[in-house]
Amino acid sequence: MLYLPKKLFLFFFSCIVVIVNYNNSDFVNAANSIGFVNAANSIGLNYGLLGDNLPSPSKVITLYKSIDITKIRIFDPNTEVLNALRGHRDIAVTVGVRDQDLAALSASEEAVKGWFATNIEPYLSDINIAFITVGNEVIPGPIGPQVLPVMQSLTNLVKSRNLEKHGGGYVEPRAIIPTFRRNVHVSSAILLDYATFNTEAIVVQDGSLGYSNMFDAIFDAFVWAMEKEGVKDLPMVVSETGWPSAGNGNITTPDIAGTYNRNFVKHIASGKGTPKRPNKGIDGFLFATFNENQKPVGTEQNFGLYNPNDMKPIYNLF
Repeated sequence: MLYLPKKLFLFFFSCIVVIVNYNNSDFVNAANSIGFVNAANSIGLNYGLLGDNLPSPSKVITLYKSIDITKIRIFDPNTEVLNALRGHRDIAVTVGVRDQDLAALSASEEAVKGWFATNIEPYLSDINIAFITVGNEVIPGPIGPQVLPVMQSLTNLVKSRNLEKHGGGYVEPRAIIPTFRRNVHVSSAILLDYATFNTEAIVVQDGSLGYSNMFDAIFDAFVWAMEKEGVKDLPMVVSETGWPSAGNGNITTPDIAGTYNRNFVKHIASGKGTPKRPNKGIDGFLFATFNENQKPVGTEQNFGLYNPNDMKPIYNLF
């Protein structure tokens, strides 16, 4: 059996602050129940732009449609991407507020109004903007406290504009969730099959709850943490999860990356939820669409499902 050594980066698992604008019936139905997105929804993809050899946004949208992707996430309100998405209301789009904008936005509601007027409002009529994420990998951290005021200001703004008229949407603040991305360290060796959803055997027993994969254990750990703070039934979005296909020896190969991502897709599609939240749909986004050559050398450049130059898959997933 293959084990992951101590203090090894395992995989992306990121749940971050979101403001939700439910612009389609699946999201509305979920929100009207207990806030979870229907597990029948397809997996979303992160669309990163830190590369100098990426295909045009129009070609990327064509790719998404060819593999039946109906949810994507961009990390900032990139005008080229947003303009390319006009008219494609079958794709639910998550748009991010950049970390470097948080300080100004947290200090001024007028600044938030200006950001929204520039980056969101012009697109509402012909783009299905489903989520606005506030910051990326900032909680915990020195700028983490800037997130909540921005989230509150955006929520108040969206409600004051009565934006449900734009597509019958439902607007609700979701979660302040610390990021578990990159810095997943372990105190002892971890079974690779446990990290990649590749075993049905119970590996970790937590009271009455048994865990056969590390994803569920991390997810439920946050649920427990929120309950200890008095917050129950918190809707959560897994905004990033994935596995690099290169960059760290024999545990970052296309085969292992494909195994993890395929099993994650199956896990979400099953609708079985986690041991603490059984039979609850999880809204999940894979990281990432392309390998991005302007990220730090190593695993960071190798999370893509597709090579950017020829748009061919690095391994079979869809």
